[in-house]
Amino acid sequence: MPSPLSPPSSPSGHPASVSSSASASSSSRDALAAVLRAAGCVFAEDEAELILTAARTPDEAAAMAERRAAGLPLEHVVGWAEFHGLRITVEPGVFVPRRRTEFLVDQALAAAPHASVVVDLCCGSGAVGAALAASLGQVELHAADIDPAAVRCARRNIAGYGGLACTGDLFAALPAQLRGRIGILAANVPYVPTDEVPLLPAEAREHEPLTALDGGGDGLDVLRRVAAEAPRWLAPDGCLLVETSERQAPAAVEAFTRSGLAVRLAQDDELHAHVVVGTRVTGATGVTTATGVR
Repeated sequence: MPSPLSPPSSPSGHPASVSSSASASSSSRDALAAVLRAAGCVFAEDEAELILTAARTPDEAAAMAERRAAGLPLEHVVGWAEFHGLRITVEPGVFVPRRRTEFLVDQALAAAPHASVVVDLCCGSGAVGAALAASLGQVELHAADIDPAAVRCARRNIAGYGGLACTGDLFAALPAQLRGRIGILAANVPYVPTDEVPLLPAEAREHEPLTALDGGGDGLDVLRRVAAEAPRWLAPDGCLLVETSERQAPAAVEAFTRSGLAVRLAQDDELHAHVVVGTRVTGATGVTTATGVR
């Protein structure tokens, strides 16, 4: 895992006073960190702190550390991931939202700051939809995924925004009345080429659904399907946003262009993030590139 979840701070923002309980907590943290370090966790101390915060008892903390040491993603161990300033519930077996995908959220907000209908396609935990709803305010939010476990998790994360989550294959999961009304269509599609899936970290290969990772022969099978059908669902000036890789970006842009969308390629060098943005604008053509570093 590139980095641990951000350690929580105290409500006051100040360190807790030194006490015997703090000393005991420090000892527990050190013991957990030793277990994690021995298993190869790079950020063992930070992860131990998060586990202690999430656990209700010392025995539970020890069990959580053992699961993490065995290779379970930290987010699955503690039950949540930090994403775009939100704490997103992440249940076992559900795709873990990546920090680089926050760039997709930022691009969506910049492209359609007044969108009233938002769809999170290939939603996983629903992190993207929740982040968009939290930033936009009152929106009609829908999420969809082919994985029932993901949809159950997404429902928990978007319920507070009045969001609805459905199980199904891409647009087939969406209510028909959304056709021509979607202001933001965010699709965090799988884009790892099939023959590269075995090269992924074990955390992803063994604990995240293959449907969230495997994008077909060149990694763009699902992206092409989404791009081809999106114009029928987008409102005028509505935007489709899809994350991809630097290597795949030209082919992804081509897929958007073939569907008749006005295309913009955005990238963030710090996050190694590449997002293709397609807008339904009648008669508009061309491709632009925007680079942003946060």
